[in-house]
Amino acid sequence: MASIPSHALRHLTLTRPWLRKIRCTTSLAFSSQDPHQIPPQNTDTAAKNANDSKSQAFFPKKNQILELECESLAFKGKGVCKVADSGFVLLCDNALPGERFIGRVSRKKGSYAEVTKLKTLSPHWDFVDAPCEYASYCGGCKTQNLSYEAQLRAKEKQVRELVIHVGKFSDKNPDFSHIMKPIVPCDIQFHYRNKMEFSFGSQKWLPKELLHEKLDGNENYALGLHAPGFFDKILNVDKCLLQSEPANKILATVQDNWKDPELGLSPYNVHSHAGFLKHLVLRTGRDMKTGLPELMVNFVTSSYKPEMLKPLVEKISTIPEVVSIMNNVNTSIGNTSVGEEEYTLYGKSTITESLRGLTFQISANSFFQTNTHQAEVLYKLIEDCSGLRGDASEIVLDLFCGTGTIGLTLAKKAKHVYGYEVVPQAVADANKNAKLNGINNTTFVQGDLNKIDENFGKHFPKPDIVISDPNRPGMHMKLIKFLLKLKAPKIVYVSCNPATCARDIDYLCHGVVEQNIKGCYKLKSIQPVDMFPHTPHIECVCLLELC
Repeated sequence: MASIPSHALRHLTLTRPWLRKIRCTTSLAFSSQDPHQIPPQNTDTAAKNANDSKSQAFFPKKNQILELECESLAFKGKGVCKVADSGFVLLCDNALPGERFIGRVSRKKGSYAEVTKLKTLSPHWDFVDAPCEYASYCGGCKTQNLSYEAQLRAKEKQVRELVIHVGKFSDKNPDFSHIMKPIVPCDIQFHYRNKMEFSFGSQKWLPKELLHEKLDGNENYALGLHAPGFFDKILNVDKCLLQSEPANKILATVQDNWKDPELGLSPYNVHSHAGFLKHLVLRTGRDMKTGLPELMVNFVTSSYKPEMLKPLVEKISTIPEVVSIMNNVNTSIGNTSVGEEEYTLYGKSTITESLRGLTFQISANSFFQTNTHQAEVLYKLIEDCSGLRGDASEIVLDLFCGTGTIGLTLAKKAKHVYGYEVVPQAVADANKNAKLNGINNTTFVQGDLNKIDENFGKHFPKPDIVISDPNRPGMHMKLIKFLLKLKAPKIVYVSCNPATCARDIDYLCHGVVEQNIKGCYKLKSIQPVDMFPHTPHIECVCLLELC
């Protein structure tokens, strides 16, 4: 297990007061203004008027201008603000705890409203300079200018509040402090991603101060990341601090060459559906003999024209770390990077990576944990929670098994592992990885866990331990009912979405009264893990034991 730096564990409970009053302007005089322009009127006067009547309950209206202070971060990294007198919640993208700003109410959604930030009045607490030049525009690293310790505090607080309010576990319970574990930090905060997907586009996104510039032809072409809120505009990126340095060398090489008119390459246009280049996917693995990085480059194109890519392939293949150049051909009008056909343009068709002492072959479309270093930490926590005795007597049921990484790392201590996954290619990769590592006590089956029937449990013996690692929507009620009927002694729930995680453990522990479903599990621990620094994403490992 990777070592955890001591500084990252200090002061994980909030030390600053959260209950600061906010000031709200009650005038709607600016409602017809351009939403991107800050009103010229004196907002302090309006704020004073609001304060004079703060004994009245106040609920903002659409297009209202407010002076706000962010209290905390919510799911997806939105800043949480509250009206001082009514407690009404407002969510604002790109607002961070302690930041005071002017915002406009853009949308009301029943119990809360969304706000667009117009101007920062004073910076947030724990401000640091973001090292990435694109941090203000990208949207991928929303908290890069928030100190890492503050990021950890915000994420831990978010999980805690969801467990209490959605999961219905009382923090007044004396056991709660033992159940809710401190967040595990990531001791590598940059260059940790082993996969990045960039998009080619015919319309470059520009900040508003440059919108007056007219770009024509390939000057308007871009290769980078989708600008927040736009499916058709691309923020041109020359370097990403989340991916490996060799991957950045590849990105720079492609950027230097792909717009050359002599190559005749065109980006895919999502409106006209014309154009050739759709995506550039870069994956980083390791050579198992040398330990050095090895990289796969995957061009996703709208048709198969290898001669068009040949000049780029020749330049990229001179980079020593590049061992594979692939071409996925996707003829559909959708935005997916998975092709209907796949071709090897250079080198081999897979790269390798090591995880918990096992070797994994990674193809262009394989699922693999995006942060290999922190996956070692995560999988050690999962193994510890499983409590496998190691005498090869226990059955493990691995739900949403993907390419089998979790199940395979547990197989050495288990009698047998049964894994279920909906994606056929992932199941094929899981079986390949089992064979590659000489593991013979695993069975991986393709199946949709959202559509199970009464026969599902007949295909494997009753498990001693269930591992469930669903995607963001969490588990379907059919699966929850099955697990409550199965009554395995332990469930280790691994989640990438603390909101649906809290909901599902509520169902498993407390049942669903409206549907006359009784819970039968006790929550023993919930461990937040920071897998992706500078982003709002949080992983959780929960241990549930049968009552």
